[in-house]
Amino acid sequence: MKTIAVTGADVSTAWLAACQAMSGTAPVAYHTVVRIEHPAAENRAIRSAVDKLLTAEDLQPAETVANTIFPAAIAAASPDHLELARRYLAMLPTLRRLSPGNARGTYFGRLAAFPGPEGPVNQLDAVITRLRRETAKKGSGTGPLTACYEAGFTDTPIAVPGDGVGAVALPVRAPGRDNGLLGFPCLSHCSFQLDRSGTLHAMAHYRSHLMVERAYGNYLGLGRLMAYIASQAGLETGELTVTAGYARLDCRGRLSTLLADSAAADAA
Repeated sequence: MKTIAVTGADVSTAWLAACQAMSGTAPVAYHTVVRIEHPAAENRAIRSAVDKLLTAEDLQPAETVANTIFPAAIAAASPDHLELARRYLAMLPTLRRLSPGNARGTYFGRLAAFPGPEGPVNQLDAVITRLRRETAKKGSGTGPLTACYEAGFTDTPIAVPGDGVGAVALPVRAPGRDNGLLGFPCLSHCSFQLDRSGTLHAMAHYRSHLMVERAYGNYLGLGRLMAYIASQAGLETGELTVTAGYARLDCRGRLSTLLADSAAADAA
């Protein structure tokens, strides 16, 4: 079984390192691990090359993919996460109608309003509220909990935030509704870890990943989501780790040129 484990300083270099690690042999890997030290940062040269590659392949831009996980422009124009969720949900029917790729929904849509058994649940608010509550304990005898901030994208039950130890599950895959074997949602799980130094780390798991068509935009969206949650909770943004059960290196023809150019630049 071929697998990879790479680390990059930012979204761009981590993505490139993963593609380079997969390019030498068969374009398939299992149980891949990509660590991003600064998930809110990019390398402009690599991003530009990625955008050109996606355009040449007639694929969605990285920005479009990232927006399905976190709508950065709407967030920047909203005073807080509650208003962000309200505005996004008002736009979601239009987004689903205009884009075939969003016909079954978006990841952020499931975060803002998961179809729970008793009605829609704002899971983004659940995580931010718990983080705020726990960080307020700093300096107390117990201190904040460090690993109870779960964002599940499967059919795990929703746990309402409370004062005790537990997980806040944020499902995306709705049982009985998401019966397709391919496509949305490929993101299975996301969890947040609170470092008591005041830093928020995150881990996301995909059941499958297309490294060119989706991975760069997914890393970008996850990094922005993580940075936003940290900001709303008064925390610093830490490291992001993305794993995938199955990853495939698509668009290998044009990608080989990008990898070759990158290798030449590193050697210069």
